[in-house]
Parts: sequence; structure tokens; C-alpha cells
Amino acid sequence: MKKIHFIAVSSIAFILLFYKEEVGVNLAIFMLFLTGLICYFFQDRFVNRTHLILVVTSVLSCFAFAWYGDPISGLAMFLSVVMLQFKTQENELKIIQVFPVMLINPLASLGRVLMFAQWIPERKVNNNFAKKIIAYVVIPALFLGMFFIVYSFGSDHFSALFTNYQLDINFSELLIIIVWGFFFSFNFWNYWVPDACYEYNSKLDNDFNDELVSTHESTFSFLDIDFERKSGQITLLLLNCLLLVFIAVYNYEQFFEAKDAVVTMSKLSAATHERVNAVIFSIIMAVGVILFYFKGGFNFDPKASKLKKLAKLWIALNGVLIISTIIKNSEYVSFFGLTYKRLGVYAFLTLAVIGLVFTFLKITKQKTNAYLINHMVWYFYATVLLCSYVNWGNLITNYNISVNKGVEPYFLSSLNFNDEARQEYFKLNKIDMAHNRKFDGYQGMSREEIIKKRQSETFLSKALYYEFLNDK
Repeated sequence: MKKIHFIAVSSIAFILLFYKEEVGVNLAIFMLFLTGLICYFFQDRFVNRTHLILVVTSVLSCFAFAWYGDPISGLAMFLSVVMLQFKTQENELKIIQVFPVMLINPLASLGRVLMFAQWIPERKVNNNFAKKIIAYVVIPALFLGMFFIVYSFGSDHFSALFTNYQLDINFSELLIIIVWGFFFSFNFWNYWVPDACYEYNSKLDNDFNDELVSTHESTFSFLDIDFERKSGQITLLLLNCLLLVFIAVYNYEQFFEAKDAVVTMSKLSAATHERVNAVIFSIIMAVGVILFYFKGGFNFDPKASKLKKLAKLWIALNGVLIISTIIKNSEYVSFFGLTYKRLGVYAFLTLAVIGLVFTFLKITKQKTNAYLINHMVWYFYATVLLCSYVNWGNLITNYNISVNKGVEPYFLSSLNFNDEARQEYFKLNKIDMAHNRKFDGYQGMSREEIIKKRQSETFLSKALYYEFLNDK
């Protein structure tokens, strides 16, 4: 199949699935369809385990979106299928390059769609082809039209067979669906990779080339290598001292400072999240500092042993800071229960720990900065997948009910996909369900009204979670 065939088939599938429908199961079916096309027509390009993993995650993400229909499962599904397509078609490019390609193509395609030679195969129209059109299409159509007019005048019933009905087509909506279907299919099957991506790809390797291993150039032209090395040592020494002071003050504020009894939960929550945000930015900046000093020659400089030791100490101290934050977040959960934000803190801190581990490995194994970025892209993707597969709303609800923390009716009603546990808790505690409003596009509706609305939608527009919800 040529590009035009893939674009046409995908566009037709998009139109059939989305015309007069909301986004729901249809999007999962469409992405499964694209995954199937990739697996069937490009299976010869599946050369390593990464392709198999992306096929499995694409299928699982499609099922997750069909079940939940929420933004995080949609993001996981989109990333999975797009990364599978990118890795299949551009196996030599690093996976991180999928992100600039995704950003560039929607704009570039507005002009590229007119470059017909890129996606429409050339056909030579000869005399025989013209003869076939005239003989097989034009002449029969003319005679058919003439006799149809004659027969219509001779019989009212015959005429009614073709004229006594109306097309139930919303042409404006159909046109919008056609445009969106073609636009997505065109970008998916005929995407453009700038030449700069191929040129820059070698710089994203995990290992340094032999030339850089043997040469130790300074970062700044006005500083020679000895001054820069000494500058790094002084900087990391001062940063380690500053971080030690910060860890001491941070832990004192978190665990030992007496709290005012009148401080409300919302103020305490805001203060806690501010501290967590400070820790997260601190970790990002810490990794950035190390990447700045170990981006090239210092990885192989025999005189940089002190710099490496200070960098490893810096990583260890940041690890201590993360552990302190995890303990405080866990203490906060034990007092007030789970929320999406508190689970998000665990996710960010886990990624921070992984980032520090790979930063440490980068220094010890003398790897490039791209080594850290390449690995973190996959761990970020894995985090998105995990978030899309697990019913976090139901987990939060069951945990909070079991410890009797964070069980306010309005809060429980604001969580997603927890309806059976929530309804059972409300009935047990005789809580009126009517006042439990939900937002996010459903202003003024109770959660039960939202459920009924979602269950009344057509199959292609549904989230299957609501279809299988036990409606008591």
C-alpha cells in the first residue's frame, strides 16, 4: 500500500467512527485500527524488543481509553501509537525526536498537503485509459440518465422510488469530520522529519565518540581547562554546604517545628505543596548543574576526581532531600488521606530518584548527557502508562474510607471512576447524593445525573466504565 492508500483508508475509518458521535470508544477503535495497519504492513521492520513492547502498550492503552475515556488514558494511547509509528518508520532516530516531530508537523502539513508528489503516486493517463472512461462510465451514465427521465414521467411509483425520500446528513458536521480525519491521517502516515533531526541524531548517542574521549576542551573560550575544573570544584563544594544547611532547616520545619493549632487544612496543604515544589525544582536544577560540568571532557579528565566526588556527594544529598519529602508526604497522607496531588508527589519524587540514579551512572560510566535524557523519556512514558491503567480515583476512595480520612462527600464526588465504592459509602452513612455536584463540563449536575447521561450515549461515544457500572 502507498501513502495515499493509508491516508484514504484511515480517513474513511475516521469518518465512519466519528460522524454524529462524541469522543469515546470510537477513538480507541480508530487507534487500534492504526496499530493493526502498522503491525500488518510493516511487520518486517519490527527488528527489536522495543517494537513489540510498543505494540503491547498501544493495544493496552487503547483498551484503557475505551474503558475510562479520560485525558490521561488518551495521552497514553496517543503517545503509544505515535511512538510505535515513529519507531517503525524511523528506527535509527532516538525516540526523543518524536516530540519535535509531533510539534512541527501539524503546522508544516498545512503547506505540505499541496506537495502532491510526496503522497500521491504519479499516473500516466494514456489514450486507452481515456477510452475506458468514456466507454465504461460516461456513455452508460448518459443513457441511464435519459431513460430514467423518460420512465419517471411514465410512472409515479417509479419516480417515487428515487425521489420520495430525504438524506439525513448534516453536511457541515460531515465536512468538519472529513477535514479532521484527513488532517490526522495525513500527519500520521505522511509526517515530515526535518534534516536537522538526522544531523543531530548522532549527538543523542549514549556514548561519547573517540575524538572527544581523547580531547578535553574547556566550555568557555576565556577559561582554560584547569580554571574551569577548579571553578566546578568550588561551585559544587559551596552547593553541597548550602544543601546541607537547607536539608537541616527543611527537616526542622517539616518534622520538629510546632504548628499553630488554628492553621487550617487548606493552608497546611498549600504550605506542604510549596515545599514539595521547591524540592522538585531543586532536584531539576541539581541535575542541570551536573550535566553542565560533565557534558564533555570532564568525564575523561584524570584530574577531575575531586569534581566527580563532589558531584556524587551532591547527588547523595539530593537523595536525602527526596527521602525527607517522601516521609513528610506519607505523614501528610496518614493524617488527611490520599488525593490526586499527593499521589502525583509520589510520582514526581520517584522520577526524581530515577533521574538521580541515571545521573550517577552517567558520571561513573562516563556517558553523554543524552544518556540521561534518552532513559528519562522512557521512564516518563512508563509513568504515563501506569497512570492510565490504574483506577486511582477508586484507589483513593477505598483507602480514605478504610482509614476514615478525606471522606467529605464533595471530595469523594469529585474523584473519577469510584462510583460503586462512593455510592455504597453514601448509603451506609445516609448521605444525600443529590447535592454532590461535579464540574469539568457538567456544571450543576449531580454525579448520578452524570452517570445516567454517560450511560445514555451511543456505543461509539461511551466510556465502557459507565456501561458496566452497576446501576442500583
